[in-house]
Amino acid sequence: MQEWTVEPTDEGMRLDQWLAGRTDAGSRSRASQWLSRGKVYVNGKPVEPAARADRVIAGQRISVWMDRPGSSKSADRSAVGARHLLTVVHQDDAIVVVDKPAGLLVEPLPGREGEESTLVDLLADHFRHERRARSHVVHRIDRDTSGLVLFARSTAARDTLKDQFERRTPVRVYHAVVLGQPVPTDGTWRDTLAWDASSLRQRQAHGRDARGKDAEARYRVVEQFAEAALIEVTLVTGKRNQIRVQAAMRGHPLLGERLYRFGAPPEPDTLPRIDRQALHAWTLGFIHPTTARRVTYTSPLPKDLDTLLVALRKRR
Repeated sequence: MQEWTVEPTDEGMRLDQWLAGRTDAGSRSRASQWLSRGKVYVNGKPVEPAARADRVIAGQRISVWMDRPGSSKSADRSAVGARHLLTVVHQDDAIVVVDKPAGLLVEPLPGREGEESTLVDLLADHFRHERRARSHVVHRIDRDTSGLVLFARSTAARDTLKDQFERRTPVRVYHAVVLGQPVPTDGTWRDTLAWDASSLRQRQAHGRDARGKDAEARYRVVEQFAEAALIEVTLVTGKRNQIRVQAAMRGHPLLGERLYRFGAPPEPDTLPRIDRQALHAWTLGFIHPTTARRVTYTSPLPKDLDTLLVALRKRR
């Protein structure tokens, strides 16, 4: 990634004009191509093509990620606003803990490598000047779920951490906003789920279905609103889409949920809207693979969820 700082003498220039003055651009049209393909970042955040007419400000850090994965075609602008440069909560020689924004995949979908940037890509760029640039995926959260994700920086650390997840010892706590009023206000969800590879979704498994896997989570209502509730969910198991599925199976789909509703009524028009499922990976705790000490990390609610809760409280 190439990066420059706007000099005071350049303040007030259009962004595309300023970019055209960089050695590697040479023209506004090429600078516009960089913008349309999601290659341009201002102060570490990607900018929309419409920003070409914005005026640059002295001291701004403007960078171009020339070989950004998926940037050979025009970028998918529906999610680019969430694909800012990663927020690293903690890093050392063994692990990296990242606070993932909603709208960003942890790693590429099978057969679609290079189509869009993922956390794996951003970490590769983050560590591009280090000898051990590769980061190994330890666990995943959904594209439209925000919050903490853990990566290992060596195969030994990865194997140690994956063993912990298989033994269900890490602490994984989520915040979710669900439709309705869960009763009782705390308890345990236990289900048998099966992943349907054709529809790419979970379903309830029955009888002797060999694909059925146990899914268990503990929940409690943190705050009750008129038509929705903020709940805290602690995973015991870690199945794909688990919280979204189990909440919806009980008639309380997450606000913003599109895939898992199981016959639940549409969200009332009176409820404030959110453009993704209202789910956030809030707390992550585990044994550090090299120090053997328990470590715990937390992530504050992102702006869209915080705004949603403020609006729900005003309706109470």
